[in-house]
Amino acid sequence: MPENPLLDYFRCPESLVQVGRRGELSSEKGYFVFRDAVCYGRLAGRTPSVHPEDNLADAFNGVEIENGRVRLPFELSEVVTNIRREQYRQNGFGFLDRVKSGPAAQRAYYFVRPMLRVGVRKHLQKIRLSGWERIVFPRWPVDVSVDALLRRVLGLCMCQLNVSRIPFIWFWPDGAQCAVMMTHDVESSVGRAFSETVMDVDDSFGVKSAFQLVPEGQEREWLALAERLRRRGFEVNLHDLNHDGLLFYDRSEFLVRAAKINQYARQFKCDGFRSGAMYRQQQWYDAFEFSYDMSVPNVASLEPQRGGCCTVMPYFIGEILELPLTTVQDYSLFHILDDYSISLWTQQIEAIREQNGLITLLAHPDYLAGRGALPVYKALLAYLQSLRAQSKIWTALPSEVNRWWRSRREMSLVPDRESWRIEGPGANRARLAYATWDGGNVRYVLADSV
Repeated sequence: MPENPLLDYFRCPESLVQVGRRGELSSEKGYFVFRDAVCYGRLAGRTPSVHPEDNLADAFNGVEIENGRVRLPFELSEVVTNIRREQYRQNGFGFLDRVKSGPAAQRAYYFVRPMLRVGVRKHLQKIRLSGWERIVFPRWPVDVSVDALLRRVLGLCMCQLNVSRIPFIWFWPDGAQCAVMMTHDVESSVGRAFSETVMDVDDSFGVKSAFQLVPEGQEREWLALAERLRRRGFEVNLHDLNHDGLLFYDRSEFLVRAAKINQYARQFKCDGFRSGAMYRQQQWYDAFEFSYDMSVPNVASLEPQRGGCCTVMPYFIGEILELPLTTVQDYSLFHILDDYSISLWTQQIEAIREQNGLITLLAHPDYLAGRGALPVYKALLAYLQSLRAQSKIWTALPSEVNRWWRSRREMSLVPDRESWRIEGPGANRARLAYATWDGGNVRYVLADSV
């Protein structure tokens, strides 16, 4: 758990973000807010709420400025970690929701899944996901509670120092407004056969994407696809072990499977991973040997496992970098919402752009091969193409985002006369930025545009 998550997030001078805690914290964890950010953790001065639907206490009212430090009525690192790693999932979910998404239902569904047509599967999944639109936290369609919390605390640091701006290392290389990753999970022989078409479509729009492959079973066919993908400049990662939905069902069985996955990662020469159906137990990730993971949704309202990390930025789980899925999957869009348009995708993309975040998209060759899906996907790519023409957007492979975020973590700001200089690996692509205090809001501006 980082001592000061502001440093990891902003890469700003430590002397400018002195944050501490005040008061005795509650014995129980629960929900509260910090202005517009929903938080989960222990709170000083009162007991936090059991459910996010309650009238939540605003911890902003308990902030104190003392001895040159901002003192919060909670532990900032604890709350950030609790939200990112979905610790709140142990609380605040109704009985029926826990039953429908619990291990027993999960095992039963994946036992019969291979025998079910897509039409039958989507009907069962609609029943399983019923009531998703009434979930109040995480907030659909994009939740930025972690980002809003850190931005708000940074604003308090500026108030405490009586300064109008704080320098930091910009989030993306070369001053890009945001980052975009296109990913494809390939789940079956249908998806394998259609992957060539998806590569052709991506190339026609100038996009190189990452394909996640199921390693166990038909290894020869999967390895052959991996070779074709790499030959054309696409990325290959692993997608679960066998996509039976049981990777995280039992801890001891998980360790056995994780060892196999690590072996396949070496065989397939993969550095990244995404679990089947976005199932996850982040506290178990230390068994993996991957450099980065892509299994945690920003908002998981339409996923079999509810929750979400509530951030649109990468974050570290130990030494593994999490690249969260920040937009809706194509399967959920087409088969759960019955929406064959890009309106939800564009709504999410615009919300993430406002936060200068990571736009992660997931489209399955298995489902793009279905009737009516491919034209929608092409429309999405055309929309991204128009954004790239209008704005400075970094379209990158997951491995590139991973390398950049790790390099950025090693960078630092050092005084340079009346300004600041960035030092560290990859600093030539880094840009100096400022967080500015503007009428009670924190805004970001690149130094070369000041």
